[in-house]
Amino acid sequence: MMDNGVSVFSDHICQLGEGPSYDPGSDALFWFDIVNGLLLEQGVGSGALKVHELGLMASALAIIDDARQLIATETGLHVRDVATGRLTLHTAIEADNPLTRSNDSRVHPCGAFWVGTMGKDEGKGAGAIYWFFKGELRRLFSDITVSNSICFSEDGKIAYYTDTSTGLLMRVACDASTGLPIGEPKVFVDHRKSMGYVDGSVVDRDGVLWNAVWGGKVVKAYAPDGALLREIPMPVTQPSCPAFVGAKADRLAVTSAWKGKDDKQRKLDPQAGMTFLLDIPVRGRFEPRVLIA
Repeated sequence: MMDNGVSVFSDHICQLGEGPSYDPGSDALFWFDIVNGLLLEQGVGSGALKVHELGLMASALAIIDDARQLIATETGLHVRDVATGRLTLHTAIEADNPLTRSNDSRVHPCGAFWVGTMGKDEGKGAGAIYWFFKGELRRLFSDITVSNSICFSEDGKIAYYTDTSTGLLMRVACDASTGLPIGEPKVFVDHRKSMGYVDGSVVDRDGVLWNAVWGGKVVKAYAPDGALLREIPMPVTQPSCPAFVGAKADRLAVTSAWKGKDDKQRKLDPQAGMTFLLDIPVRGRFEPRVLIA
């Protein structure tokens, strides 16, 4: 463990580790190796790892109930049967566009799912951010290059998101009962002059936003007014996304990636792609369950 309380949670190396989500019912963390079509599952207490081959790119997971999960993939939202692993397409999203895939996504407190997409080659403006709730799908934001940092305040009245290519972390007021944005988005954090890029984020019970900085070798914590509260150094260059884990949701798991590195760069960043545990005081919360109908 590093002096700042960071330790390796899983030494399974992902090319593009992303989309961590904790299931308190099974005490398991789920996350993805997006480009290799893998869903990883590891018990927080037991440490036992399972690797599920999905057969397509996927990036985010939400819990429907004890028997089913909803997974964001390159063709849309699939229901996954936990017992068998079988995937069934529920709602297509850009399924007719082979150039895009899902990326950062998260469940609003009301049960709505914000789902981000992007070009597989990170093409400019190729992606979007969608709202899915009880079977209804709407596009919220278009011309997104790399959708990231989708997360919400505990009361559901604030949503955050970014197009990583802009360096701007945005904030927008939300209808707490539907998860739909109201009003215009405003800049929450301007990261353009800082090292690295705004990647995945999560918001704790105090309204603090925890952000993984891709290329910055750090996780940053921001107060509700956007002030930088602290930085936690990471042992990898490309941390990608955090999630609250544990029976009290009082720790953070953080995924990472080696994507984009050549052999020489990987030797200098030997833990790239592993998943880490941040044993620091945090008042986290469990992800809401998604409402699909």
